[in-house]
Amino acid sequence: MVPYYNTNMSILKIFQKGWNYSQDGPGNRLVYHLQGCNMRCPWCSNPEGLSKDGTLMVDEGKLVDAVCPNGAIQNQKIDRSICLSCHSRECITKNKNLGIRFPCQRYSVKSLIAEVQRAGSLFYDGGGVTLTGGEATMQFEAVKELLSALKASNINTALETNGTHPRLPELFPLLDTLIMDMKHYEPGIHQQVIGIGNSVIIGNIKKAAVEHADTWLRIPLIPGFNDSDDDAHQFANFFKQLSYEKVSIEVLAYHEFGKVKWNQCGMEYPFKNGCLSNGRRKEYTDILKKYELNLIHT
Repeated sequence: MVPYYNTNMSILKIFQKGWNYSQDGPGNRLVYHLQGCNMRCPWCSNPEGLSKDGTLMVDEGKLVDAVCPNGAIQNQKIDRSICLSCHSRECITKNKNLGIRFPCQRYSVKSLIAEVQRAGSLFYDGGGVTLTGGEATMQFEAVKELLSALKASNINTALETNGTHPRLPELFPLLDTLIMDMKHYEPGIHQQVIGIGNSVIIGNIKKAAVEHADTWLRIPLIPGFNDSDDDAHQFANFFKQLSYEKVSIEVLAYHEFGKVKWNQCGMEYPFKNGCLSNGRRKEYTDILKKYELNLIHT
């Protein structure tokens, strides 16, 4: 899979923004979900963030045929092939809250900086701004520009990333907290399931462990993909090679919160028979504890 990175320095495409406490970095944080991802994880909880240009989300039970002047909606069903050639999007620009929306919006870096500055009083308990996705580094230059401005304003910054961008270390000085996923340790399995290799990810993790003061590494615990006892030992052996006094490890349990959104995006949820037994996360974490890693739970 070829990564497609947006190098427009002045505009960021964002499909969701809101507040979260401690899960996306320390304290109370304003979290921006940036559009586009170069991975295709079949368990993705934000499928509306995959496409670099955004995706129509449809609740067919609320659709009204007359909403579309081009006839794409008939009997509360949408023909997305007609939508591909439509640029006016009257279904959402002229008709609100009628079963269809387009989450991806364009924001200037300047407007985001102003928004963050207005929200400054809410960044309590060490809070600040987190950029996530999608995959935020696909809009690398604009992300770098925004982070530079935030740091100049003494705003606490965090980045959640899949670690695939070769220039990721350029952002280390601009980040108070770096949060990286490590989905699998084996390159072939990573490529086969997710659609992209893990060599750059591994390299960036190793660099972060040495060069960045506060790195969180997260394992999304996925049934049948990386949830065996052997997987836990393999991860732990890798983590033990790092300068792990600077690195925190967290295991995130699989969930299906995004399943309904796949349907709304016109796609079938591709991860079948996903079931993580109660207590499996604790069992997995207990194995990692034997390696005296710095484990956290946000």
